[in-house]
Amino acid sequence: MLLESILIFFILLAVLSYLKFCNSQKRSPFSATWWFWLLLTGVACSCAVGVKYMGLFTYMLLLVIAGVHFWHLIGDQALSNVSVLCHLLARGLALVVIPVAMYLSFFYVHLTLLYRSGPHDQIMTSAFQASLEGGLARITQGQPLEVAYGSQITLRNVLGKPMPCWLHSHKNTYPIRYENGRGSSHQQQVTCYPFKDVNNWWIVKDPGTQQLVVSNPPRPIRHGQIVQLVHGITTRYLNTHDVAAPLSPHAQEVSCYIDYNISMPAQNLWRVEIVNRESDADVWKTILSEVRFVHVNTSAMLKLSGVPLPDWGYRQLEVVGEKLSKGYHQSMLWNVEEHRYGKSQEQKEREVELHSPTQIDISKNLSFMAKFTELQWKILALKNEDTEHKYSSSPLAWITMDTNIVYWLHPASGAQIHLIGNVLIWTSANAATLAYLCLFLWYLLRRRRRICDVPEDVWWAWVFAGGLCVGGWAVNYLPFFLMEKTLFLYHYLPALTFQILLTPMVLQHLNDHLCRSQLSKHMFQALIIAWFSSVYLTYRTFSPLTYGEPPLSPAELRALRWKESWDILIRKH
Repeated sequence: MLLESILIFFILLAVLSYLKFCNSQKRSPFSATWWFWLLLTGVACSCAVGVKYMGLFTYMLLLVIAGVHFWHLIGDQALSNVSVLCHLLARGLALVVIPVAMYLSFFYVHLTLLYRSGPHDQIMTSAFQASLEGGLARITQGQPLEVAYGSQITLRNVLGKPMPCWLHSHKNTYPIRYENGRGSSHQQQVTCYPFKDVNNWWIVKDPGTQQLVVSNPPRPIRHGQIVQLVHGITTRYLNTHDVAAPLSPHAQEVSCYIDYNISMPAQNLWRVEIVNRESDADVWKTILSEVRFVHVNTSAMLKLSGVPLPDWGYRQLEVVGEKLSKGYHQSMLWNVEEHRYGKSQEQKEREVELHSPTQIDISKNLSFMAKFTELQWKILALKNEDTEHKYSSSPLAWITMDTNIVYWLHPASGAQIHLIGNVLIWTSANAATLAYLCLFLWYLLRRRRRICDVPEDVWWAWVFAGGLCVGGWAVNYLPFFLMEKTLFLYHYLPALTFQILLTPMVLQHLNDHLCRSQLSKHMFQALIIAWFSSVYLTYRTFSPLTYGEPPLSPAELRALRWKESWDILIRKH
Protein backbone atom coordinates (compact mmCIF):
# COMPACT_ATOMS: atom_id res chain seq x y z
CA MET A 1 0.00 0.00 0.00
CA LEU A 2 2.86 2.36 0.82
CA LEU A 3 6.17 2.66 -0.98
CA GLU A 4 7.75 3.16 2.44
CA SER A 5 7.34 -0.54 3.29
CA ILE A 6 9.30 -1.59 0.18
CA LEU A 7 11.81 1.19 0.82
CA ILE A 8 12.35 0.00 4.41
CA PHE A 9 12.89 -3.57 3.17
CA PHE A 10 15.72 -2.58 0.84
CA ILE A 11 17.22 -0.13 3.37
CA LEU A 12 17.38 -2.85 6.03
CA LEU A 13 18.70 -5.37 3.50
CA ALA A 14 21.49 -2.93 2.63
CA VAL A 15 22.35 -2.40 6.32
CA LEU A 16 22.26 -6.14 7.07
CA SER A 17 24.41 -6.92 4.03
CA TYR A 18 26.99 -4.32 5.00
CA LEU A 19 27.19 -5.64 8.58
CA LYS A 20 27.64 -9.17 7.23
CA PHE A 21 30.32 -7.85 4.90
CA CYS A 22 32.14 -6.22 7.83
CA ASN A 23 32.11 -9.53 9.70
CA SER A 24 33.45 -11.33 6.60
CA GLN A 25 36.18 -8.67 6.30
CA LYS A 26 37.51 -9.69 9.71
CA ARG A 27 37.45 -13.41 8.94
CA SER A 28 38.06 -13.99 5.22
CA PRO A 29 38.42 -10.99 2.87
CA PHE A 30 37.87 -11.65 -0.84
CA SER A 31 36.11 -14.95 -0.10
CA ALA A 32 32.87 -15.90 -1.85
CA THR A 33 30.88 -14.85 1.23
CA TRP A 34 32.73 -11.53 1.39
CA TRP A 35 31.93 -10.81 -2.25
CA PHE A 36 28.30 -11.90 -1.86
CA TRP A 37 27.53 -9.52 1.01
CA LEU A 38 29.46 -6.64 -0.56
CA LEU A 39 27.64 -7.00 -3.89
CA LEU A 40 24.28 -7.43 -2.15
CA THR A 41 24.90 -4.17 -0.27
CA GLY A 42 25.28 -2.30 -3.55
CA VAL A 43 22.29 -4.03 -5.14
CA ALA A 44 20.06 -3.29 -2.14
CA CYS A 45 21.15 0.38 -2.12
CA SER A 46 20.34 0.69 -5.80
CA CYS A 47 16.91 -0.89 -5.25
CA ALA A 48 16.24 1.46 -2.32
CA VAL A 49 16.98 4.52 -4.47
CA GLY A 50 14.92 2.96 -7.24
CA VAL A 51 11.88 2.80 -4.96
CA LYS A 52 12.10 6.41 -3.74
CA TYR A 53 14.75 9.10 -3.81
CA MET A 54 14.74 9.01 0.00
CA GLY A 55 16.73 5.77 -0.29
CA LEU A 56 19.61 7.92 -1.53
CA PHE A 57 20.24 9.22 2.01
CA THR A 58 20.80 5.74 3.45
CA TYR A 59 22.97 4.88 0.44
CA MET A 60 25.12 7.96 1.07
CA LEU A 61 25.35 7.09 4.77
CA LEU A 62 26.64 3.59 3.96
CA LEU A 63 29.13 5.07 1.49
CA VAL A 64 30.45 7.38 4.24
CA ILE A 65 30.73 4.49 6.71
CA ALA A 66 32.46 2.35 4.06
CA GLY A 67 34.82 5.25 3.38
CA VAL A 68 35.72 5.53 7.08
CA HIS A 69 36.32 1.78 7.29
CA PHE A 70 38.54 1.90 4.21
CA TRP A 71 40.46 4.82 5.71
CA HIS A 72 41.30 2.60 8.69
CA LEU A 73 42.18 -0.19 6.26
CA ILE A 74 44.76 2.05 4.61
CA GLY A 75 46.50 2.39 7.98
CA ASP A 76 46.81 -1.39 8.38
CA GLN A 77 50.54 -2.02 7.91
CA ALA A 78 49.89 -5.76 7.46
CA LEU A 79 48.29 -5.05 4.05
CA SER A 80 50.42 -4.49 0.97
CA ASN A 81 49.79 -1.58 -1.40
CA VAL A 82 48.37 -3.99 -4.00
CA SER A 83 45.99 -5.45 -1.43
CA VAL A 84 44.78 -1.98 -0.40
CA LEU A 85 44.23 -1.09 -4.08
CA CYS A 86 42.24 -4.30 -4.60
CA HIS A 87 40.06 -3.43 -1.60
CA LEU A 88 39.42 0.03 -3.06
CA LEU A 89 38.55 -1.33 -6.51
CA ALA A 90 36.25 -3.98 -5.06
CA ARG A 91 34.33 -1.42 -3.00
CA GLY A 92 34.18 1.02 -5.91
CA LEU A 93 32.80 -1.70 -8.18
CA ALA A 94 30.23 -3.03 -5.70
CA LEU A 95 29.12 0.21 -4.02
CA VAL A 96 29.35 2.72 -6.89
CA VAL A 97 29.60 1.20 -10.37
CA ILE A 98 27.05 -1.62 -9.96
CA PRO A 99 24.40 0.53 -8.14
CA VAL A 100 24.66 3.27 -10.79
CA ALA A 101 24.47 0.72 -13.62
CA MET A 102 21.48 -0.98 -11.99
CA TYR A 103 19.67 2.32 -11.47
CA LEU A 104 20.20 3.22 -15.12
CA SER A 105 18.96 -0.22 -16.14
CA PHE A 106 15.72 0.27 -14.17
CA PHE A 107 14.88 3.30 -16.27
CA TYR A 108 16.17 1.75 -19.48
CA VAL A 109 13.65 -1.08 -19.04
CA HIS A 110 11.00 1.43 -17.94
CA LEU A 111 11.44 3.66 -20.98
CA THR A 112 11.75 0.68 -23.34
CA LEU A 113 8.50 -0.88 -22.18
CA LEU A 114 6.55 2.37 -21.78
CA TYR A 115 7.11 3.86 -25.20
CA ARG A 116 3.56 5.09 -25.79
CA SER A 117 1.88 8.30 -24.74
CA GLY A 118 -0.31 8.25 -21.66
CA PRO A 119 -2.01 10.44 -19.03
CA HIS A 120 -0.03 13.39 -17.63
CA ASP A 121 2.56 13.36 -20.42
CA GLN A 122 2.12 17.12 -20.61
CA ILE A 123 4.39 17.61 -17.59
CA MET A 124 7.31 16.46 -19.77
CA THR A 125 9.00 18.62 -22.38
CA SER A 126 7.82 18.69 -25.98
CA ALA A 127 10.86 16.67 -27.04
CA PHE A 128 10.06 13.92 -24.54
CA GLN A 129 6.39 13.81 -25.56
CA ALA A 130 7.27 13.71 -29.25
CA SER A 131 9.50 10.67 -28.66
CA LEU A 132 6.48 8.64 -27.47
CA GLU A 133 4.03 6.90 -29.75
CA GLY A 134 0.61 8.56 -29.92
CA GLY A 135 -0.36 11.78 -28.16
CA LEU A 136 1.84 14.69 -29.19
CA ALA A 137 3.83 12.41 -31.49
CA ARG A 138 0.79 12.05 -33.74
CA ILE A 139 0.63 15.84 -34.06
CA THR A 140 4.33 16.55 -34.41
CA GLN A 141 5.24 13.53 -36.53
CA GLY A 142 6.60 14.81 -39.82
CA GLN A 143 7.12 18.44 -38.84
CA PRO A 144 9.90 20.48 -40.45
CA LEU A 145 12.96 20.39 -38.23
CA GLU A 146 14.38 23.86 -38.94
CA VAL A 147 12.33 26.99 -38.14
CA ALA A 148 12.47 29.40 -41.10
CA TYR A 149 11.10 32.81 -41.96
CA GLY A 150 7.41 32.22 -42.72
CA SER A 151 7.13 29.23 -40.37
CA GLN A 152 3.88 28.79 -38.45
CA ILE A 153 4.67 27.68 -34.89
CA THR A 154 3.27 27.19 -31.40
CA LEU A 155 5.57 28.19 -28.52
CA ARG A 156 5.46 26.21 -25.29
CA ASN A 157 7.03 27.57 -22.12
CA VAL A 158 9.82 25.27 -20.93
CA LEU A 159 9.12 25.79 -17.21
CA GLY A 160 5.75 24.03 -17.26
CA LYS A 161 4.69 25.67 -13.96
CA PRO A 162 2.14 26.21 -12.58
CA MET A 163 0.99 24.18 -15.59
CA PRO A 164 2.17 23.52 -19.16
CA CYS A 165 1.04 26.38 -21.41
CA TRP A 166 1.52 27.93 -24.85
CA LEU A 167 2.05 31.54 -25.93
CA HIS A 168 -1.43 32.77 -26.85
CA SER A 169 -3.36 35.82 -27.97
CA HIS A 170 -6.98 36.62 -28.78
CA LYS A 171 -9.00 39.60 -29.99
CA ASN A 172 -9.76 40.91 -26.50
CA THR A 173 -7.72 43.86 -25.28
CA TYR A 174 -6.33 44.85 -21.89
CA PRO A 175 -8.73 47.03 -19.83
CA ILE A 176 -8.14 50.76 -20.23
CA ARG A 177 -7.74 50.94 -16.45
CA TYR A 178 -7.19 48.21 -13.89
CA GLU A 179 -8.96 47.98 -10.53
CA ASN A 180 -6.08 49.74 -8.78
CA GLY A 181 -6.35 52.70 -11.16
CA ARG A 182 -3.27 51.94 -13.25
CA GLY A 183 -3.66 52.38 -16.99
CA SER A 184 -2.72 49.95 -19.75
CA SER A 185 -1.99 50.24 -23.46
CA HIS A 186 -5.46 48.86 -24.21
CA GLN A 187 -3.80 46.68 -26.84
CA GLN A 188 -4.53 43.04 -27.65
CA GLN A 189 -3.92 40.61 -24.78
CA VAL A 190 -1.03 38.14 -24.86
CA THR A 191 -1.19 35.27 -22.36
CA CYS A 192 0.01 31.71 -21.82
CA TYR A 193 -2.87 29.30 -22.38
CA PRO A 194 -2.84 25.76 -20.87
CA PHE A 195 -4.82 24.18 -23.71
CA LYS A 196 -4.14 23.61 -27.40
CA ASP A 197 -5.98 26.23 -29.44
CA VAL A 198 -5.79 27.78 -32.88
CA ASN A 199 -4.97 31.10 -31.17
CA ASN A 200 -1.67 29.59 -30.03
CA TRP A 201 -0.27 29.79 -33.60
CA TRP A 202 2.30 32.43 -34.53
CA ILE A 203 4.06 33.25 -37.78
CA VAL A 204 7.80 33.95 -37.73
CA LYS A 205 8.29 36.95 -40.01
CA ASP A 206 11.38 38.53 -41.53
CA PRO A 207 11.30 42.25 -40.49
CA GLY A 208 12.71 43.19 -43.88
CA THR A 209 9.82 41.85 -45.95
CA GLN A 210 6.04 41.65 -45.82
CA GLN A 211 6.04 37.98 -46.75
CA LEU A 212 4.27 35.55 -44.35
CA VAL A 213 5.11 32.36 -46.24
CA VAL A 214 8.24 30.23 -46.42
CA SER A 215 10.41 30.96 -49.44
CA ASN A 216 11.84 28.30 -51.70
CA PRO A 217 14.34 27.25 -50.54
CA PRO A 218 13.47 27.99 -46.88
CA ARG A 219 15.67 30.48 -45.01
CA PRO A 220 16.32 28.92 -41.57
CA ILE A 221 16.66 31.21 -38.55
CA ARG A 222 19.93 31.08 -36.64
CA HIS A 223 20.96 32.14 -33.16
CA GLY A 224 21.01 35.91 -32.77
CA GLN A 225 18.83 36.78 -35.75
CA ILE A 226 15.96 39.31 -35.51
CA VAL A 227 12.37 38.23 -36.12
CA GLN A 228 8.83 39.48 -35.73
CA LEU A 229 6.14 37.19 -34.32
CA VAL A 230 2.77 37.65 -36.00
CA HIS A 231 -0.34 36.20 -34.36
CA GLY A 232 -1.79 33.79 -36.90
CA ILE A 233 -5.49 34.53 -36.50
CA THR A 234 -5.46 38.29 -35.80
CA THR A 235 -2.23 39.08 -37.76
CA ARG A 236 -1.11 41.49 -35.05
CA TYR A 237 2.56 41.68 -34.04
CA LEU A 238 3.96 40.55 -30.67
CA ASN A 239 4.97 43.74 -28.90
CA THR A 240 6.31 44.96 -25.57
CA HIS A 241 6.89 48.51 -24.34
CA ASP A 242 7.46 50.64 -21.28
CA VAL A 243 3.98 50.02 -19.83
CA ALA A 244 3.61 48.10 -16.58
CA ALA A 245 2.33 44.53 -16.88
CA PRO A 246 -1.17 43.90 -15.44
CA LEU A 247 -0.18 41.90 -12.35
CA SER A 248 3.61 42.31 -12.36
CA PRO A 249 4.15 46.10 -12.41
CA HIS A 250 7.94 45.70 -12.13
CA ALA A 251 7.88 44.13 -15.62
CA GLN A 252 6.70 45.36 -19.03
CA GLU A 253 3.35 44.60 -20.58
CA VAL A 254 3.39 42.20 -23.54
CA SER A 255 0.70 42.77 -26.15
CA CYS A 256 -0.18 42.39 -29.79
CA TYR A 257 0.23 45.85 -31.30
CA ILE A 258 -2.80 47.93 -32.25
CA ASP A 259 -2.19 51.35 -33.77
CA TYR A 260 -4.43 53.72 -31.79
CA ASN A 261 -2.68 56.81 -33.17
CA ILE A 262 -1.68 57.91 -29.68
CA SER A 263 2.07 58.22 -30.09
CA MET A 264 2.74 54.62 -29.01
CA PRO A 265 4.90 53.26 -31.85
CA ALA A 266 5.25 49.55 -32.57
CA GLN A 267 8.13 47.86 -30.75
CA ASN A 268 7.93 44.38 -32.20
CA LEU A 269 11.46 43.28 -33.01
CA TRP A 270 12.76 40.23 -31.11
CA ARG A 271 16.19 38.62 -31.13
CA VAL A 272 16.20 34.81 -31.05
CA GLU A 273 18.77 33.41 -28.61
CA ILE A 274 19.19 29.61 -28.58
CA VAL A 275 20.21 28.77 -25.02
CA ASN A 276 21.13 25.10 -25.58
CA ARG A 277 23.15 25.80 -28.74
CA GLU A 278 26.46 24.14 -29.50
CA SER A 279 27.76 27.13 -31.48
CA ASP A 280 26.64 30.63 -32.42
CA ALA A 281 25.81 29.37 -35.91
CA ASP A 282 23.16 26.92 -34.67
CA VAL A 283 19.80 26.85 -36.43
CA TRP A 284 16.55 27.22 -34.45
CA LYS A 285 15.10 23.68 -34.37
CA THR A 286 11.58 22.45 -33.74
CA ILE A 287 11.11 20.88 -30.26
CA LEU A 288 14.86 20.52 -29.65
CA SER A 289 15.91 24.18 -29.32
CA GLU A 290 15.22 26.10 -26.11
CA VAL A 291 15.13 29.79 -27.05
CA ARG A 292 14.59 33.08 -25.33
CA PHE A 293 13.21 36.15 -27.10
CA VAL A 294 15.05 39.37 -26.27
CA HIS A 295 13.20 42.57 -27.14
CA VAL A 296 15.45 44.70 -29.34
CA ASN A 297 14.25 48.13 -28.11
CA THR A 298 14.24 47.50 -24.34
CA SER A 299 16.33 44.32 -23.86
CA ALA A 300 13.38 42.80 -21.99
CA MET A 301 12.90 39.04 -22.25
CA LEU A 302 9.61 37.31 -22.97
CA LYS A 303 8.76 35.58 -19.70
CA LEU A 304 5.93 33.59 -18.13
CA SER A 305 5.14 35.15 -14.76
CA GLY A 306 2.67 32.33 -14.05
CA VAL A 307 0.13 34.60 -12.31
CA PRO A 308 -3.50 33.93 -13.40
CA LEU A 309 -5.14 37.00 -14.91
CA PRO A 310 -8.54 38.23 -13.64
CA ASP A 311 -11.80 37.43 -15.37
CA TRP A 312 -11.10 39.97 -18.13
CA GLY A 313 -8.11 37.75 -19.09
CA TYR A 314 -10.13 34.52 -18.73
CA ARG A 315 -7.85 33.32 -15.90
CA GLN A 316 -5.10 32.63 -18.40
CA LEU A 317 -1.48 33.04 -17.26
CA GLU A 318 0.31 36.37 -17.46
CA VAL A 319 3.20 36.88 -19.88
CA VAL A 320 5.56 39.82 -19.27
CA GLY A 321 8.71 41.46 -20.57
CA GLU A 322 11.33 40.97 -17.85
CA LYS A 323 14.22 43.44 -17.83
CA LEU A 324 15.84 42.71 -14.46
CA SER A 325 16.95 39.12 -14.99
CA LYS A 326 20.07 37.10 -14.47
CA GLY A 327 20.85 33.81 -16.19
CA TYR A 328 18.46 31.61 -18.08
CA HIS A 329 15.48 30.85 -15.88
CA GLN A 330 13.16 28.31 -17.47
CA SER A 331 10.23 30.76 -17.31
CA MET A 332 12.06 32.77 -20.02
CA LEU A 333 12.68 29.77 -22.28
CA TRP A 334 10.38 28.60 -25.05
CA ASN A 335 10.44 25.76 -27.51
CA VAL A 336 8.57 25.25 -30.77
CA GLU A 337 6.15 22.38 -30.30
CA GLU A 338 3.99 22.36 -33.44
CA HIS A 339 5.47 23.64 -36.68
CA ARG A 340 4.56 23.90 -40.34
CA TYR A 341 5.91 25.83 -43.29
CA GLY A 342 3.42 28.55 -44.17
CA LYS A 343 2.19 28.50 -47.77
CA SER A 344 -0.77 30.92 -47.84
CA GLN A 345 -0.29 34.66 -48.03
CA GLU A 346 -4.04 35.45 -47.90
CA GLN A 347 -5.52 35.61 -44.40
CA LYS A 348 -8.58 33.42 -45.03
CA GLU A 349 -6.49 30.72 -46.70
CA ARG A 350 -3.96 30.95 -43.89
CA GLU A 351 -6.64 30.40 -41.24
CA VAL A 352 -7.68 27.20 -43.01
CA GLU A 353 -4.03 26.20 -43.17
CA LEU A 354 -3.57 26.76 -39.43
CA HIS A 355 -6.23 24.12 -38.75
CA SER A 356 -4.66 21.49 -41.02
CA PRO A 357 -1.94 18.92 -40.16
CA THR A 358 1.59 19.01 -41.53
CA GLN A 359 2.80 16.57 -44.16
CA ILE A 360 6.62 16.63 -44.10
CA ASP A 361 8.15 13.57 -42.41
CA ILE A 362 11.10 14.21 -40.09
CA SER A 363 11.54 12.16 -36.88
CA LYS A 364 12.86 13.64 -33.63
CA ASN A 365 14.11 10.96 -31.25
CA LEU A 366 15.69 11.67 -27.88
CA SER A 367 18.56 9.57 -26.62
CA PHE A 368 18.06 7.38 -23.56
CA MET A 369 20.31 9.60 -21.44
CA ALA A 370 18.34 12.72 -22.44
CA LYS A 371 15.08 11.05 -21.43
CA PHE A 372 16.64 9.67 -18.24
CA THR A 373 18.01 13.06 -17.20
CA GLU A 374 14.71 14.83 -17.84
CA LEU A 375 12.74 12.19 -15.97
CA GLN A 376 15.06 12.42 -12.94
CA TRP A 377 14.66 16.19 -12.86
CA LYS A 378 10.87 15.91 -13.03
CA ILE A 379 10.87 13.36 -10.20
CA LEU A 380 12.92 15.75 -8.07
CA ALA A 381 11.23 19.02 -8.97
CA LEU A 382 7.59 18.14 -9.60
CA LYS A 383 5.20 19.09 -6.84
CA ASN A 384 1.97 17.12 -7.10
CA GLU A 385 0.02 18.66 -4.27
CA ASP A 386 -0.92 22.30 -4.66
CA THR A 387 -2.94 22.50 -1.44
CA GLU A 388 -2.62 21.08 2.05
CA HIS A 389 -4.13 17.63 2.55
CA LYS A 390 -6.42 16.96 5.49
CA TYR A 391 -3.97 14.45 6.95
CA SER A 392 -0.74 16.25 6.07
CA SER A 393 1.56 17.00 8.99
CA SER A 394 4.83 18.66 9.90
CA PRO A 395 8.03 16.72 10.71
CA LEU A 396 7.90 17.99 14.30
CA ALA A 397 4.58 16.19 14.85
CA TRP A 398 6.10 12.84 13.80
CA ILE A 399 8.53 12.46 16.69
CA THR A 400 5.78 12.45 19.32
CA MET A 401 3.24 10.90 16.92
CA ASP A 402 0.77 13.75 17.30
CA THR A 403 -0.82 12.85 13.98
CA ASN A 404 -2.39 9.88 12.23
CA ILE A 405 -3.90 9.07 8.83
CA VAL A 406 -7.35 7.60 8.23
CA TYR A 407 -7.37 5.33 5.17
CA TRP A 408 -10.70 3.53 5.23
CA LEU A 409 -14.11 3.67 6.93
CA HIS A 410 -16.78 1.00 6.57
CA PRO A 411 -20.03 2.72 5.52
CA ALA A 412 -22.25 0.62 7.81
CA SER A 413 -20.32 -0.84 10.74
CA GLY A 414 -17.95 2.07 11.33
CA ALA A 415 -14.88 -0.19 11.17
CA GLN A 416 -11.85 1.84 10.11
CA ILE A 417 -8.19 1.52 9.18
CA HIS A 418 -5.61 4.07 10.35
CA LEU A 419 -1.92 4.60 10.00
CA ILE A 420 -1.18 4.98 13.69
CA GLY A 421 1.92 3.82 15.49
CA ASN A 422 2.48 1.95 18.73
CA VAL A 423 2.83 4.81 21.21
CA LEU A 424 5.17 2.83 23.48
CA ILE A 425 7.47 1.84 20.60
CA TRP A 426 7.54 5.46 19.41
CA THR A 427 8.36 6.76 22.91
CA SER A 428 10.94 4.03 23.55
CA ALA A 429 12.69 4.75 20.27
CA ASN A 430 12.98 8.44 21.18
CA ALA A 431 14.21 7.53 24.67
CA ALA A 432 16.80 5.13 23.23
CA THR A 433 18.11 7.82 20.88
CA LEU A 434 18.33 10.36 23.69
CA ALA A 435 20.03 7.81 26.01
CA TYR A 436 22.55 6.95 23.31
CA LEU A 437 23.46 10.59 22.68
CA CYS A 438 23.83 11.32 26.39
CA LEU A 439 25.99 8.25 26.99
CA PHE A 440 28.07 8.97 23.90
CA LEU A 441 28.83 12.52 25.02
CA TRP A 442 29.57 11.29 28.56
CA TYR A 443 31.99 8.63 27.34
CA LEU A 444 33.57 11.10 24.92
CA LEU A 445 34.20 13.68 27.65
CA ARG A 446 35.57 11.04 30.01
CA ARG A 447 37.87 9.63 27.34
CA ARG A 448 39.15 13.16 26.78
CA ARG A 449 40.21 13.08 30.43
CA ARG A 450 41.89 9.69 29.79
CA ILE A 451 39.16 7.82 31.70
CA CYS A 452 37.87 4.73 29.81
CA ASP A 453 34.60 3.48 31.29
CA VAL A 454 34.25 0.65 28.75
CA PRO A 455 36.79 -1.51 26.89
CA GLU A 456 38.16 -0.18 23.61
CA ASP A 457 36.33 -2.72 21.44
CA VAL A 458 33.04 -1.91 23.21
CA TRP A 459 33.58 1.81 22.68
CA TRP A 460 34.15 1.44 18.94
CA ALA A 461 31.16 -0.88 18.63
CA TRP A 462 29.13 1.82 20.45
CA VAL A 463 30.39 4.49 18.04
CA PHE A 464 29.61 2.32 15.01
CA ALA A 465 26.10 1.55 16.28
CA GLY A 466 25.41 5.24 16.73
CA GLY A 467 26.90 6.21 13.39
CA LEU A 468 24.68 3.68 11.67
CA CYS A 469 21.43 4.00 13.65
CA VAL A 470 21.44 7.64 14.80
CA GLY A 471 22.96 8.61 11.47
CA GLY A 472 20.29 6.60 9.65
CA TRP A 473 17.56 8.32 11.67
CA ALA A 474 19.03 11.77 10.99
CA VAL A 475 19.52 11.37 7.22
CA ASN A 476 16.02 9.96 6.78
CA TYR A 477 14.32 12.60 8.97
CA LEU A 478 16.08 15.96 8.88
CA PRO A 479 15.88 16.48 5.06
CA PHE A 480 12.08 16.77 5.36
CA PHE A 481 12.51 20.14 7.06
CA LEU A 482 13.95 21.45 3.77
CA MET A 483 11.32 19.96 1.46
CA GLU A 484 8.56 22.07 -0.03
CA LYS A 485 5.98 19.33 -0.43
CA THR A 486 2.96 17.98 1.38
CA LEU A 487 4.22 15.63 4.09
CA PHE A 488 2.54 12.74 5.87
CA LEU A 489 3.26 10.54 8.88
CA TYR A 490 4.40 7.63 6.70
CA HIS A 491 7.39 9.67 5.52
CA TYR A 492 8.85 9.18 9.02
CA LEU A 493 8.75 5.37 8.95
CA PRO A 494 12.26 4.78 7.46
CA ALA A 495 13.79 7.10 10.07
CA LEU A 496 11.81 5.41 12.85
CA THR A 497 13.15 2.04 11.69
CA PHE A 498 16.69 3.10 12.53
CA GLN A 499 15.58 4.29 15.97
CA ILE A 500 13.96 0.91 16.62
CA LEU A 501 17.22 -0.80 15.57
CA LEU A 502 19.07 1.34 18.09
CA THR A 503 16.75 0.40 20.99
CA PRO A 504 18.04 -3.18 21.63
CA MET A 505 21.64 -1.96 21.29
CA VAL A 506 21.06 0.60 24.04
CA LEU A 507 19.26 -1.93 26.24
CA GLN A 508 22.06 -4.47 25.77
CA HIS A 509 24.67 -1.85 26.63
CA LEU A 510 22.81 -0.78 29.76
CA ASN A 511 22.50 -4.39 30.89
CA ASP A 512 26.14 -5.31 30.22
CA HIS A 513 27.99 -2.19 31.33
CA LEU A 514 25.82 -0.04 33.61
CA CYS A 515 24.06 -2.71 35.69
CA ARG A 516 27.03 -3.75 37.79
CA SER A 517 25.44 -5.92 40.47
CA GLN A 518 23.41 -9.08 40.02
CA LEU A 519 20.40 -7.45 41.70
CA SER A 520 20.44 -4.49 39.31
CA LYS A 521 20.67 -6.87 36.33
CA HIS A 522 17.63 -8.84 37.55
CA MET A 523 15.66 -5.64 38.11
CA PHE A 524 16.59 -4.34 34.68
CA GLN A 525 15.57 -7.63 33.05
CA ALA A 526 12.24 -7.48 34.89
CA LEU A 527 11.71 -3.98 33.49
CA ILE A 528 12.47 -5.30 30.00
CA ILE A 529 9.82 -8.03 30.41
CA ALA A 530 7.30 -5.44 31.62
CA TRP A 531 8.21 -3.22 28.68
CA PHE A 532 7.71 -6.06 26.16
CA SER A 533 4.35 -6.88 27.75
CA SER A 534 3.24 -3.23 27.56
CA VAL A 535 4.28 -3.04 23.91
CA TYR A 536 2.19 -6.12 23.15
CA LEU A 537 -0.83 -4.83 25.08
CA THR A 538 -0.64 -1.50 23.24
CA TYR A 539 -0.49 -3.37 19.95
CA ARG A 540 -3.56 -5.46 20.89
CA THR A 541 -5.44 -2.34 22.00
CA PHE A 542 -4.96 -0.52 18.69
CA SER A 543 -5.16 -3.55 16.37
CA PRO A 544 -8.84 -2.81 15.46
CA LEU A 545 -7.67 0.51 13.99
CA THR A 546 -4.73 -1.17 12.26
CA TYR A 547 -6.56 -4.07 10.64
CA GLY A 548 -10.13 -2.72 10.48
CA GLU A 549 -11.70 -5.43 12.63
CA PRO A 550 -13.54 -5.91 14.82
CA PRO A 551 -15.75 -2.80 14.54
CA LEU A 552 -15.69 -0.70 17.70
CA SER A 553 -18.48 1.18 19.41
CA PRO A 554 -18.32 5.00 19.72
CA ALA A 555 -17.35 4.62 23.39
CA GLU A 556 -14.50 2.24 22.53
CA LEU A 557 -13.29 4.58 19.80
CA ARG A 558 -13.27 7.53 22.21
CA ALA A 559 -11.21 5.45 24.64
CA LEU A 560 -8.58 4.95 21.93
CA ARG A 561 -8.16 8.67 21.38
CA TRP A 562 -5.12 8.97 23.63
CA LYS A 563 -4.16 12.30 22.07
CA GLU A 564 -6.46 15.18 21.19
CA SER A 565 -4.68 15.66 17.87
CA TRP A 566 -5.61 12.16 16.66
CA ASP A 567 -8.45 12.01 14.15
CA ILE A 568 -10.62 9.04 15.23
CA LEU A 569 -13.84 8.86 13.21
CA ILE A 570 -16.88 8.51 15.48
CA ARG A 571 -20.38 8.30 14.05
CA LYS A 572 -23.03 10.50 15.69
CA HIS A 573 -25.87 8.03 15.11
